[in-house]
Amino acid sequence: MLDHFAEELRLARATSGLSQSALAEALSYSGALVAKVETSERRPSLDFARRCDVVFGAAGRFERIQRRISRETVVPWFRDWAGIEQEASALRWFEPLYLPGLVQTEGYARAVLAGAGLFGTDEIEQQVTARLDRQGVLTRDRPPLLSVVVDEHTLRRRVGGPEVMREQLRHLVKAATALPRVRIQVVPLSAGAYAGLDGPFVIATAPAGEDVVYLDGQRHGQVIDRSDYVRQMVEVWESIRGEALSQQQSLDLIAEVAETWT
Repeated sequence: MLDHFAEELRLARATSGLSQSALAEALSYSGALVAKVETSERRPSLDFARRCDVVFGAAGRFERIQRRISRETVVPWFRDWAGIEQEASALRWFEPLYLPGLVQTEGYARAVLAGAGLFGTDEIEQQVTARLDRQGVLTRDRPPLLSVVVDEHTLRRRVGGPEVMREQLRHLVKAATALPRVRIQVVPLSAGAYAGLDGPFVIATAPAGEDVVYLDGQRHGQVIDRSDYVRQMVEVWESIRGEALSQQQSLDLIAEVAETWT
């Protein structure tokens, strides 16, 4: 798909009679980057693809190819879920260990992936790019309703150092404030034992209304659509939300903890 994007870009540019430098100016990107994308040396970002669609009047063709590139880049066991995530009308996401990928900053994502010690430098950069590309779902037309609940421990666990954590927590507050379809709540430490301690999960609602559950584990992920299991996980979700602070209380706590990372 990377080669396919490069070929489509070269053909579209030639048909339009544009030089690489002229296209770069139209896209507001550097000529060097355009050249690297055309030779498959550089993965196009989602923003780059969308700008190509506008310049060439491609009706979303470049964006569709770019999304397929992103799915190829993610680790194989995550690909099924990546497709579901992009098409969902709603996502209910609980994380007791670290902050969800859709609201991670670049620095936090890189620290999480590097800290695992399972990827080489190039692989880390590919995975960071793929993770950030996934976040485009939150700013598209008709984004999904993203409801996130995290354990307070995720705010206080040092990932990448104080500067990374401060930036990440401020980003959470900004996302929940600026994006009307993003909700973030925190289960406080005072909650003690509660249903969420059994592990993270995401419930996705498809456009047609069906729910599926994604369970994330060590080097594997599982999508489950059995109605009885999904129903049980919805009950777990509601139990967890019952332990969480309100959104405003949660954002106040996040902002407060952000300033402790100095």
